[in-house]
Amino acid sequence: METNAAPEFTWLETGGRTIQEMLAAITAAQQSIRLETYIFQGDATGEEFREALVGACNRGVRVQVLADAVGSIYLSDSFWKLFRLNGGQIRWFNPLSLSRPSIRDHRKLLVCDESVAIIGGINIAGEYRGDGVKGGWRDLGMKIRGGLANVMARAFDQMFDCADFKHKPFARLRKSARQKIVHSSEGQLLLGGPGRNSPIKRALLQDLRTAREVAIVSAYFLPPWRMRRDLARLARRGAKVRLILPGKSDVAMSRLAGQSFYRRFLKAGVEIYEYQPQILHAKLFIIDDVAYAGSANLDGRSLSVNYEIMVRLPNAALAAQGRGIFSDLLQHCRRIELAQWRRCRTFWERLKARVAYFILARLEPFLAQRQMRD
Repeated sequence: METNAAPEFTWLETGGRTIQEMLAAITAAQQSIRLETYIFQGDATGEEFREALVGACNRGVRVQVLADAVGSIYLSDSFWKLFRLNGGQIRWFNPLSLSRPSIRDHRKLLVCDESVAIIGGINIAGEYRGDGVKGGWRDLGMKIRGGLANVMARAFDQMFDCADFKHKPFARLRKSARQKIVHSSEGQLLLGGPGRNSPIKRALLQDLRTAREVAIVSAYFLPPWRMRRDLARLARRGAKVRLILPGKSDVAMSRLAGQSFYRRFLKAGVEIYEYQPQILHAKLFIIDDVAYAGSANLDGRSLSVNYEIMVRLPNAALAAQGRGIFSDLLQHCRRIELAQWRRCRTFWERLKARVAYFILARLEPFLAQRQMRD
């Protein structure tokens, strides 16, 4: 294990490249593989991953897979028969029940030999392949070598051990060992989970306080009130605040709810762009010289309900590269202008947006929080 190697961080600019890098890392692994995902589909891409994982087992590698039971609901347990027969371990996170169906493991993480990690928004499914322009969803990943990869391996182990999801009573009032900030010389690993004190949200709010330039890409955009206030306040003070949001989404209600904020943001001076060619699934936050990468969106589910994983990297070079990715995305976006937005919005469209906001920002978090009381 190369835990003492100099840290390296590489942006993986498309879902297709991220999947390619993941398969290469699995093929090269010699000691251990930890794969955690929200969605694992039994399509050709899923079968390719399974074949690579079985091959690793046959090389004597310890292979563990953690998949969310709801995200991967259409994947039969029999899909893993050959994998298990060859020594692989598969666990389902929070198996389906009536008690806590809302709280999910939304993390996407691959750690090989405790020295190489890949994170981002990419699930194991065919739609994440492609460049996000001519085909496939537009997504983003990051490959990490060094000490943070070892820390991520420990984070995986904690989740793998608690996959049955047996929370202690009044879990939302307790400090969870799975929701924390892990500091390293390169940056911080942010582990979010159910509750009101998400370390991801806290870190973002702290960085936004004095920001001069903000570039955000979010597939599902429904930030809490304080974050909305800070983004608008920054723009009014002259900071450059730009958002790339989906012009096409696999969750239409989420896109509608996010549009309920457009008018107020545009009036404050926030620049809003909608990505056009394909479904946008990327998560990218650049605040001055700090880069964030990982699985979390800027919505209530990612910041208060789901288990999520992000890295916060105070690294000017990485942030500059991230802004380059943002600029590339802008080439495929339509800018939303305030005057045009006012003209084109009918009463019915405004009403649908408000209803979507109520369901996703009020009703769903309320129900999820109630499920954590037992």
